[in-house]
Amino acid sequence: MPISALLSRIRRLVPNTNARHYDEIVRNFGVGALRPPPTPMSDGELARAIAEFLKDAPTTESVAALGRRLDPTSPL
Repeated sequence: MPISALLSRIRRLVPNTNARHYDEIVRNFGVGALRPPPTPMSDGELARAIAEFLKDAPTTESVAALGRRLDPTSPL
């Protein structure tokens, strides 16, 4: 799945009140810290990963945790 399509799905899951979280996701895809899932994720799987990410302020650790949820083979 192209990153643009994945980001569109993520944008629908991140409330506007958490725009900083979404911006951090976009930035980390841009710098290569986040990678798209190697196999498509269901809406439920993606929603759970995003919900976990939204619990705290975006940090290096929370981005790494999201990266592992998106791609379990991620070196983060």
